[in-house]
Amino acid sequence: MSELQRHLGGSVLRFAGFELDQQRAELRGLDGVAIKLRPKTFEMLRLFASSGGRVLSKQELMEAVWPNVHVGEDSLFQCIRELRTALGDERRQLIKLASGGGYLLATEVVAAPEVTAQAEATRPDSAGRSELPAEVAAAPQRAMFGLSRQALVAAVAGLCVIVVGLAVAAPVLKPDLLFRRTPPRLAVMPIVDASNDPRGAVMAAEVTGRLTDGFAKIQNISVVAPRLAAAAGGDSSAAPGTSSDFELRGELQHSDQSWTLRARIIKAGTGEVQSVVAASVSADEADAPLAQSRLAAGVGHVLARRLNEILEPSASSSASRKSSTGGDRVAVEQALASINQTTRERFGAAQAMLQKALTDDPDNVDLAVALASLQMRGIQMVWFSPEEAVTVEARANATLEQALRAKPNSIPVLEAHCRFLSATNHFVESLVTCAKALSFDPWNGSALYLIGLGQIYLGRFDDALATFRQADRYDTPPASRWTWLLGAGMANVLMGRDEEALPWLQRSIAITPGTGRSHFLLAAAYRRTSRFEEARAAIAEGLRLRPGTTRLNVWPPMKNASPVCIAAWERVVQAEVDAGLPEQ
Repeated sequence: MSELQRHLGGSVLRFAGFELDQQRAELRGLDGVAIKLRPKTFEMLRLFASSGGRVLSKQELMEAVWPNVHVGEDSLFQCIRELRTALGDERRQLIKLASGGGYLLATEVVAAPEVTAQAEATRPDSAGRSELPAEVAAAPQRAMFGLSRQALVAAVAGLCVIVVGLAVAAPVLKPDLLFRRTPPRLAVMPIVDASNDPRGAVMAAEVTGRLTDGFAKIQNISVVAPRLAAAAGGDSSAAPGTSSDFELRGELQHSDQSWTLRARIIKAGTGEVQSVVAASVSADEADAPLAQSRLAAGVGHVLARRLNEILEPSASSSASRKSSTGGDRVAVEQALASINQTTRERFGAAQAMLQKALTDDPDNVDLAVALASLQMRGIQMVWFSPEEAVTVEARANATLEQALRAKPNSIPVLEAHCRFLSATNHFVESLVTCAKALSFDPWNGSALYLIGLGQIYLGRFDDALATFRQADRYDTPPASRWTWLLGAGMANVLMGRDEEALPWLQRSIAITPGTGRSHFLLAAAYRRTSRFEEARAAIAEGLRLRPGTTRLNVWPPMKNASPVCIAAWERVVQAEVDAGLPEQ
């Protein structure tokens, strides 16, 4: 071990205004508040901080963070993204990609002064007495914390006045202003293997781990790892729930066609079931980690949203709280389906339905947010005239600002705001908002798609492709699948990887064939791989879906786009023209 490594072997490492407490497995900011990290992400940061500024190869990082486990680079990229978000490193000045591959922490790291000796000296003895150093024990008893007896009496009296004042003020102050509430605790119990398959125990254990890691990312809950149940021989019913507010329990089953995971959230105190969900993957899936990821995401996505509904209730009036029942829920679900499965006809029908529901219940926050989110899709698809788009954008902005004040941690509100920022080309802001949405639902493919889209416009094509691939590994919600497939195809086309782009674009069009823009991108990829007939056919289909498209208006909005992005789109548009897109 080098002298530098010994020097950095202390419990607390400091860098760039952060503290990395290795003993407590905690990252703290300038304000001393802990910043939540997954265990794998924390371990990667610890490696960076103790490496002495050395470049760590991708292979070295994967072997250290995931020992004896085969993982793809997507897992590595996910940790890197989480670290950059936690460190506020959007410009990638702290965690840097080194030439030739690998990463490094590009800042000075120092070990905090050790205080363990004094702490050990003041540890109570077996009789409960503190063992103070001799010079402290011999000090006059009239001094404490460097204060005289008189000063200490005055300080205690002042403290009493403050406490009495807070007691008087408590009825009119929010509780969070006086006391920080403990976040609700979720116990993720070991998934029960009911598969009668030799692979079932491993599959169940891996899915349990992925669910635990995922829920540990959620900002407003605390996760209890299933150690008690594991110690009880894997019988999840043996683990008491008294230390948690909610429990996640599930069973894994196997058939000739599929693996199926059924899971539920239970209120620990009453045993009341809060939400039930099932997810399945093909039994023929050869990629076991992919199957595990999709099973965990399939149930985790739904349960995370249900927890969010429970923990972030509407601040609206009681008259408008009916948004989650009856016809209003149908209207919201119809809107979401039309956002994800895009056709102009479905868009128009959903917009009319939501507008009618809002006429009946004008104070309903959820309906207003759903309408704003739907209309942002309409702006992105150029289904409003320029004049209409300006009016719609202003109305949506006002709606979302009001909704954010009422429900700042609501997943649907954050998603809608993220979509608004993306549709109006505020890409840096959209990355921040989408990341917050992911902090309440780590399996949110819609948020991942919008993050990837922002990365594309900022010229970060490799990052975007990794984000879209992560969304594809989760595959939730399935209704949004075409978006990240299109995004992966787009990223590949913009990087000139046309052969790799084709299957992504083809899969996206097979799910949602009515967008038009997907066909133009497909035409560019066909043209640059010398498949001229296919390229012309793709242009013809795109023009059928979006008549009047020319070189001048096929471009997506380029406001705030990076020069790298604009140059790449110029090459793509030229390929579309070469394939038959009209110049004017």
